[in-house]
Amino acid sequence: MAEADITDIKSIGVLGAGQMGAGIAQVFSLAGYDVKLTDISEETLAESLKTIEHHMKRQVTKGRVNPDDVSSALTRIETGTSYSLFGDCDVVIEAATENEELKREIFKELCPALKADAILCSNTSSISITRLASVTDRPAKFMGMHFMNPVPVMQLVELIRGIATEESTFDTIRTLTQALGKTTASAEDFPAFIVNRVLLPMINEAVYTLYEGVGSVDAIDTAMRLGANHPMGPLELADFIGLDTCLAIMSVLYEGLADTKYRPCPLLVKYVEAGWVGQKAGRGFYDYSGDTPVPTR
Repeated sequence: MAEADITDIKSIGVLGAGQMGAGIAQVFSLAGYDVKLTDISEETLAESLKTIEHHMKRQVTKGRVNPDDVSSALTRIETGTSYSLFGDCDVVIEAATENEELKREIFKELCPALKADAILCSNTSSISITRLASVTDRPAKFMGMHFMNPVPVMQLVELIRGIATEESTFDTIRTLTQALGKTTASAEDFPAFIVNRVLLPMINEAVYTLYEGVGSVDAIDTAMRLGANHPMGPLELADFIGLDTCLAIMSVLYEGLADTKYRPCPLLVKYVEAGWVGQKAGRGFYDYSGDTPVPTR
């Protein structure tokens, strides 16, 4: 299949300056694209820029990025709190919290600010692309572009068509993704797509294993690291992803597929209700208040 022509794509919009949005902005700016990054506050954007610069410098020390490229990449990132910043963007990628109602409201407000031929993508890790596209003014130019975390390190990007996505839209985003040096995997528009359809039930089962007293946090993670050769234990990985995100994805699977095997573990629900959502909160299945994470159970 011939590659799409992406020479006309110059400017990329990223909506959401959290961990995922910052990573997406970083890889596009280093690849030579002008990036427009928005969030709800200037403070969040300032912190995001500091994070991006810090991660770029880490890549320099590891020999992955030329030092001269860092300063030029940073100058290509423009920030602001208004969607009007996206007016000249060729592609806009939404990277807001994994909440369908929030995303739908964002798209309703966002679309009037975009030029007619701009492609709109969602970085959702589980939500129906077809449903999200239905609230936009451009379902044919809408698709899923699911980056993995951390974006600068992880090689894969899942690409998901909605029922109305035009083939030319898919081809353009696939070619653009490959131009970043990423590998693409095409997934159908089913709940949680490929990666999280497989990964999150495993994490949920690990939480059930803890909940039922089969093993401790340390025992479960050690068993899976050494017994299944996983680089991280499933509970450690859940903390890294964010337990709130894990619960949101499991809820999408449970509601979308109507199968009890996807029922979120009550312990996962309880931790999220307590605000113990992992590394970003300082506590999840591990306590991160000290120099070394300590299992909490």
